[in-house]
Amino acid sequence: MKILDFLKKEDHKPKHMALDFLKYIGPGMLVTVGFIDPGNWASNIAAGSSYGYKLLWMVTLSTIMLIVLQHNAAHLGIVTGLCISEAINKHIKPVLARMITSTAVFAAVGTAMAEILGASIALNMLFHIPLKIGAIISSLVILWMLFSNSYKKIEKIIIGFVSIIGLAFIIEVCLVDVSWGQAIKGWVTPSFPTGSLPIIMSVLGAVVMPHNLFLHSEIIQSRQWNLQDKSIMEKQLKYEFMDTLFSMIVGWAINSAMILVAVSFFVNNMQVTELEQAQILLKPLLGNAAAIIFAIALLFAGISSSVTAGMAGASIFAGLFDEPYDIHDKHTKAGVLVTIIPALIIIFFVSNPFKGLIYSQMLLSIQLPITIFTQIYLTSSKAVMGEYKNTRWENIVLWVIGAIVALLNVALLIDTIIH
Repeated sequence: MKILDFLKKEDHKPKHMALDFLKYIGPGMLVTVGFIDPGNWASNIAAGSSYGYKLLWMVTLSTIMLIVLQHNAAHLGIVTGLCISEAINKHIKPVLARMITSTAVFAAVGTAMAEILGASIALNMLFHIPLKIGAIISSLVILWMLFSNSYKKIEKIIIGFVSIIGLAFIIEVCLVDVSWGQAIKGWVTPSFPTGSLPIIMSVLGAVVMPHNLFLHSEIIQSRQWNLQDKSIMEKQLKYEFMDTLFSMIVGWAINSAMILVAVSFFVNNMQVTELEQAQILLKPLLGNAAAIIFAIALLFAGISSSVTAGMAGASIFAGLFDEPYDIHDKHTKAGVLVTIIPALIIIFFVSNPFKGLIYSQMLLSIQLPITIFTQIYLTSSKAVMGEYKNTRWENIVLWVIGAIVALLNVALLIDTIIH
């Protein structure tokens, strides 16, 4: 049966809508992995252990911003059949296009560095493998996964990893004593405790990540069947939003759980400066099993998010040559290596892994406005999007998000200069 006929037939079966939606689950989950990565672990543990429940609101705000931005990026991918990098190369003047994509590649490298470092920290926790050797092992595994697996296989593996990470933190939250009243207040009440701005920015950079915007616009195209048929296009747009919303809520829950677990350190006046320290401190508080679960979840988070960072970097790099992500193509392969190898090399010069993770997220948040404003320009253009360009209200929301990110970056710069 032809796909078009199948879809038309399915339109007359509302009772199968939930099952039909399941076919579209996947791209959003790959993006979710990007904001439950080791960089998030460091930022969230720093937030919870230093300020208790007071910075939970940043996870909520970041996730709302993320839903809007990721949906907009995926919208571009579905409508144009291009990833953001390809669209930049096609619709923006060459010199400016190269500058934008170069910063995005650097962001992908910074992301991969944090992810690989997180995986190596987990290997050290579990098997006492030195960090640098663990980073080499992790990088080899990541490269093998990227070069030997098709997108579909990677997608299934990543969804499995997300499930394991989520389950691990459900167990951890059940073990700690959570003040749900304070948590609810923290989720919805903005607060800027003294000295918290760098951590607030790191949480923002850890949740709303530039490489994920490029990645989503690329991988959403794995669900495209017929760009010429308007009914199929609109069905894709509808299910994409449901996939994005569902996946981002999963990410919000996992990030919130990280902070809730870290609050146990705050309550006991324990200052956490390393992920390894967090695992050690969990043992007397929650027992050996909790510490092991913590390390296993970190390992899966590091490996899976490194894979998606490699895919994002390769997508950005291939877009410079007007090509989509295709692991069998030389430009995609080069993009993977350009992302993973420099990230591995940087790790050999990182003296404080925990601070390295925090600062990598801050640097991502500084690059983020460039990607956001570029994306808004592309999705607002009728020449790029046709009838599916942003509406006035969508543009207002997107510009407000861009302005918030830019203002927070200015505040961080001022805070850094003063201190």
